[in-house]
Amino acid sequence: MSSTPTNHGLPGAMRPQFGQAPAGSLSVKWTALHDAANVVASLGGIPAAAMPTRLRNFPAAMRDAGGWRRALAEQGVQDLAAFMEPGLSALLAVRARGADAAPAALALWEEFKLARDTLLSLTPPSAPVRAA
Repeated sequence: MSSTPTNHGLPGAMRPQFGQAPAGSLSVKWTALHDAANVVASLGGIPAAAMPTRLRNFPAAMRDAGGWRRALAEQGVQDLAAFMEPGLSALLAVRARGADAAPAALALWEEFKLARDTLLSLTPPSAPVRAA
């Protein structure tokens, strides 16, 4: 997963790329998305929190589950990146102009949590909780 900013040919259009890594790097993508989500939360006035074990272990649980669960998880992470990338870029642009980004950041944070929690429902009920 590359978090290298890309200009896309437009001045000031520097955007981080969250979902561009090979499919085998679900863990890296997952972590990068949560790092981005923490920035969004911070812009919304929500203090950053440590990643709970269930969240941290999601990529390993999907790797172990394989099959359709893993495929849906990988697609879901791509979908998360598809809205977090431009959303975070827009929030940073708003903030750079001196405007209040908090309301939009809170909306993006809520969308992220809803999508992430939906992905977590893919975890098999028998998936072991691994110590970090």
